[in-house]
Amino acid sequence: MKPGHRTTDSLTNTRIGKELMKTSKVNLGIVLAIGMTTLFLTGCGQPESPTASAAQPVAQKPGAPADMAADQPGGKLAEHGEAGHGEAETLKLTPEAIQTAGIKIEALAEQEISEQLMLTATIQPNQDRITHVAARVPGRIVKVHVKLGDQVKAGQTLALLDSLEVGEAYSTYLQAKTQLAVAKADFERAEKLHGDQIIAQKDHLRAHAEYDKAKASFAATGDKLRMLGVSPAPADDGRAVSTFPLTTPFAGTVIEKHAILGELAQPDKQIFTVADLSRLWIEANLFEKDLGRIKTGAAAVVTVDAYPGESFQGRLTYIAAVVDKDTRTVQARVEVANPGGRLKPEMFATAAIRTSGTAGAAGKGKALLLPQEAVVLMQGQPTAFVEERGGFEPRAVELGEKLRERVVIKNGLKAGERVVTAGAYALKARLLKSQISDEH
Repeated sequence: MKPGHRTTDSLTNTRIGKELMKTSKVNLGIVLAIGMTTLFLTGCGQPESPTASAAQPVAQKPGAPADMAADQPGGKLAEHGEAGHGEAETLKLTPEAIQTAGIKIEALAEQEISEQLMLTATIQPNQDRITHVAARVPGRIVKVHVKLGDQVKAGQTLALLDSLEVGEAYSTYLQAKTQLAVAKADFERAEKLHGDQIIAQKDHLRAHAEYDKAKASFAATGDKLRMLGVSPAPADDGRAVSTFPLTTPFAGTVIEKHAILGELAQPDKQIFTVADLSRLWIEANLFEKDLGRIKTGAAAVVTVDAYPGESFQGRLTYIAAVVDKDTRTVQARVEVANPGGRLKPEMFATAAIRTSGTAGAAGKGKALLLPQEAVVLMQGQPTAFVEERGGFEPRAVELGEKLRERVVIKNGLKAGERVVTAGAYALKARLLKSQISDEH
């Protein structure tokens, strides 16, 4: 190639390169501008951070009540109704449905209440009316008349024993009886002969002394039989009797029986235990701090798990004079009637003893009480049903202390209102069912 041509081509190439560089700079600027615009627009459209969003108050729906707590754990019923409803839901039932559900309604009234001391206790037989029947002398059991759990009367024979010692004592008794009869006949003959002046005075006095001696001997042998537990009645055939009965001193229930036919009974081993269970002892332990709150004679109410809803009235009859050094408690005893023998020894029980100081500043107080079964939980809130507007409305209540089967209503109900006292769970089920139907 010629030199001139090369110079022209070089100049041409140089111009083309400069034009390309200008074009590249323009394009780069356009790209950068587009990128910055995109970043700016993206930043403006980004959602708020969780922290910023939590800090902003949530707008309340128009017309919604300020204290609404729908779907919140433990939410309370609002204005006598359920949370999330502007007014109470009224359940309207036919008289037949009310009767089928077992619903009972009572007018709420204030009742006198007193402070009570609740004690866990154990039922025991009345130790003043219990007997352990045992033989006074060794003897073999030849007949058993009663079974475990039988009701027996005072003086009833429980078993029959055969004893060698009783047989010997009875023989002595019969000999003394014969000697008495002889001595009596001699004395009567001497009395007659002395009256006729046939015998001397000394013979008459000797016959009289022998008669007195025979009477004393006969009485002693009879006493010995009675001490052995045998009635000194003469045998029909004049022979000695070696059997004797074991009897109970009072009426009661056979709660223990160790009588086995043919076994030898010993005086140091009881054969039967008979207890009068018409009145029982409820034994409990008092803490030292409670000693000043109760006194003997205080009314008490006893309840057991075996009979829910029932109570047995009694009295505090005994408070021990000493404190147990190990448990630091004092033994107390409530005596209670046991109609029909429903309470059983060794049952666990709860004794509510009325204290000396009662509720209220004046010593007594009144409160609204409802049966515990009349209060149900609705969304974690204690609720009772009130008869209003021809139906039943749930009402949130505030509970106080529990008194036996009832609970104190501190707030939510007023005296005079008609409240469901039985069948509240049936109403709760119907209310929940209607709510589920509304949601679907």
